[in-house]
Amino acid sequence: MKMEFEDNEEIHEDPMCIPDKPQKITFCDITSAAFKIKPHVEKTPCIRSHLSEITGCDIYLKKDYLQYTGSFKERGACNALIMLSADKKQAGVISASLGNHALALCYHGKKLGIPVTVVMPTVAPIMKISKCRQYGANVVVSGGNMSEAKNLALKISKEKNLTYINGYDHPHIMAGQGTLGLEIAEQVSDLDAVIIPVGGGGLIAGVALALKTLNPGVTVIGVESERCASYTKALEHGKPSPVEIEATLADGLAVPMVGYNAFHTAKPLVDKVVVVKEEWIAIAILRLIELEKCVVEGAGAAGLAAILAGQLEELKGKKVALLLCGGNIDTTILGRCLERGLTADGRLVRFIVTVSDRPGGIAELCRILSSIGVSIKDIMHERAWVKTDVFSVDVKVVCETRDEEHVQELMKVLTDKYKNVDLH
Repeated sequence: MKMEFEDNEEIHEDPMCIPDKPQKITFCDITSAAFKIKPHVEKTPCIRSHLSEITGCDIYLKKDYLQYTGSFKERGACNALIMLSADKKQAGVISASLGNHALALCYHGKKLGIPVTVVMPTVAPIMKISKCRQYGANVVVSGGNMSEAKNLALKISKEKNLTYINGYDHPHIMAGQGTLGLEIAEQVSDLDAVIIPVGGGGLIAGVALALKTLNPGVTVIGVESERCASYTKALEHGKPSPVEIEATLADGLAVPMVGYNAFHTAKPLVDKVVVVKEEWIAIAILRLIELEKCVVEGAGAAGLAAILAGQLEELKGKKVALLLCGGNIDTTILGRCLERGLTADGRLVRFIVTVSDRPGGIAELCRILSSIGVSIKDIMHERAWVKTDVFSVDVKVVCETRDEEHVQELMKVLTDKYKNVDLH
């Protein structure tokens, strides 16, 4: 089936992901995948977290960001490549991806001797594009978003007789991701709940099937970013439906529509789906670095974000597994995340105060901040646009505080001393 864009450009359909013929994977598919990928994929640790003490939940972290390419995507990519027939292996495969699926496919394609082409949209991180090329893949950077990149990949697939492998909705991909659930079941006894980040739905479909088969009583909870809640939209409409994607810290979850096969498999198995705000994802990234020394991307921190935001109070006192599914966060984005997390946490504050421009005016402000243990990170002066007298200066200060209570103490000493104080 083909559809048309308004400019008459063909939209090509993925033959393995047909809307009115969704494919449901089985537990046998997952156990078979586990056997096939065992020599090629790491069995990652799932250990009790220091976060248990601050959340009230007995938290276990499944650290799948420790895979060689930094995400769980290796499981599905490896399985999908191994499952190809000999002639399809020789011809090669193609896919569209923002990064993690592309990295996994290129890495395992190189190891297995299968030619790989990936189409990455122009918004894909440069680091991931470069890494895919280092693995010897043919990398095509084209399209302003994933939809355009995917359509081009499907077009190339047809023209060059390459097998298209959807990064989240291909049945062999979902089966491979489900092996993560088998490992969790083996590593954590008497598990009460698992929290799974949701983008295209392949991960939650595979893991939910694996865990629910082995332990029907386990609660499966999905977590999405408020900026790309495609699974929630699918639940509202009863089928996968497109959603507007906004820029998000959890870029690995930024899929405009949940997969048909994934939704069909996951829907009867998922007990609850929550949507988290961006600031809680930033705080979760910060907490994981500070308390667990784990550097994860926004998608990997989404599960903890839901707990920290108080959206899963029913899990207090329960044994809960969190999937840290990816660690491929750009260093520039990481810096912004940490600052955003510190700000949301009340530990990074910016204010403007009008002080005397006579000798000692700034020094007095600094002494006041020092007296209550506030550390100045940056300080700037503004004289030209000050609305008070010419003997005053506006001072913009960025400073570090301990917590929200410390911020309130800071504001009190400032407002007691100065008339014009503006907290940003």
